[in-house]
Amino acid sequence: MIALVHRFYARVRKDPLLGPVFARHVHDWDAHLARLVDFWSAVLRGTRRFSGAPMPRHMALPGLRPALFERWLTLFRQTTAALGNPALQAEADLRAAAIAERFWQQYRIEGRDRPTPAPSDPGERA
Repeated sequence: MIALVHRFYARVRKDPLLGPVFARHVHDWDAHLARLVDFWSAVLRGTRRFSGAPMPRHMALPGLRPALFERWLTLFRQTTAALGNPALQAEADLRAAAIAERFWQQYRIEGRDRPTPAPSDPGERA
């Protein structure tokens, strides 16, 4: 789990699309990585190392959009493929896709997947 999490988030931090998002919100990477190891250990191995509700915290983040979810999954899949463990890769990729889909469904339910209308021009007439 440690290798998966650390390699994945090393990619995320360097990524031009995701890196800035994480940089704005993660201030203690050591603590965050430890929490993520616990999370993925619970998801993939059924351990009880993680407790909490990550969905509300992530849902509160402004500016999340489909391209970010897609990029997160792409980097995750690249990382699992590079680990050379096909069984872990299959299970981790399946779980990551399900997690991303749940987040995206919640964004659609809340209407956050719709584009924000541009402010109207005060000089424009209908």
